[in-house]
Amino acid sequence: MKEELLRTESGNQAFKKLVQLLDADLANRDGEDTLFYSQFNGITQLQHCIVYFKDGAAIGCGAFKKFADHSVEIKRMYVLPEHRSKGIASKVLEALEAWALELGNTQCVLETGLRQPEAISLYKKSGYEVTANYPPYEGIENSVCFKKKIGF
Repeated sequence: MKEELLRTESGNQAFKKLVQLLDADLANRDGEDTLFYSQFNGITQLQHCIVYFKDGAAIGCGAFKKFADHSVEIKRMYVLPEHRSKGIASKVLEALEAWALELGNTQCVLETGLRQPEAISLYKKSGYEVTANYPPYEGIENSVCFKKKIGF
């Protein structure tokens, strides 16, 4: 088995295909709330994306964007359903954190939803702590925001 974590940007075709599958999954989970969330999930400006390949097939992804001074927001985390629970999301997340740290960042934040219990579990086991919902998720009952110091 050959695995590769490719650093790329949002124009990468494998990344775009995985994000389409992610969006379909979120639409199914979030129903009418999808419209609210989708406005914050555009990928055209993402310059820091990771695609996880196994034996040449793209099966997972994630990205980050600048959030504040020395802080990035983790975005667009996804692993194909048939490859979940194998540590792939953890590898993608660790690669994103390492890249963010290389660029001088010391904190990662992210938002996920209550309807994504597997994501909540991943972030908690990866050392993320629940934090107050940051804009634009303030007051959104389905949103759960996390933060983690990196490089310490």
